[in-house]
Amino acid sequence: MSEPSTEKPPGAQLTGWLASLVRSHNTGALAALRRPDPPIRTEAHFKAASFAPAEEDEPYYQFTAFLFARYHAGAATPRLGFGDMGAALRRVGNGATRGPENPGVKRLLTRITASREVPARHLQHAVDRARSHNSAPPAWDLLPEDLARWKQRGRPVADAWGRSFYTPNYSNRNSS
Repeated sequence: MSEPSTEKPPGAQLTGWLASLVRSHNTGALAALRRPDPPIRTEAHFKAASFAPAEEDEPYYQFTAFLFARYHAGAATPRLGFGDMGAALRRVGNGATRGPENPGVKRLLTRITASREVPARHLQHAVDRARSHNSAPPAWDLLPEDLARWKQRGRPVADAWGRSFYTPNYSNRNSS
């Protein structure tokens, strides 16, 4: 009988590395990651891609690193977040107008979930909104996996994010 793997999943490894950049105040690497399509990829871009379990997943790991770096611009401590992007958007807003009660956040979620391709620009906007409202980000370790599955038949990721946004006690991780 084999021992269970003690190695962390790739998303958790990426998140651990990104959090270490914030903790060690490695502003150079974080600044490089905040450039989504640099003319020349830096060590930080290659390192973020190296956590992907397969070559076709590398862009999703790099994009997650980009979003993490944007959220943590100027931060002294990392915020690892929780829930998927729908849950994170549910927390965005002011006072009683958070998530589904906030028309702007509701429109943003609609634009994200309606997209057939990974909605990079809208996800960037969602992370920027979470940061500006000082609300918890999505779980960074789950995001690259969700992005890698974005185009799956039946749109399970977009649907799960919508359920997380509109249903406060929904957890797509429990139904898997």
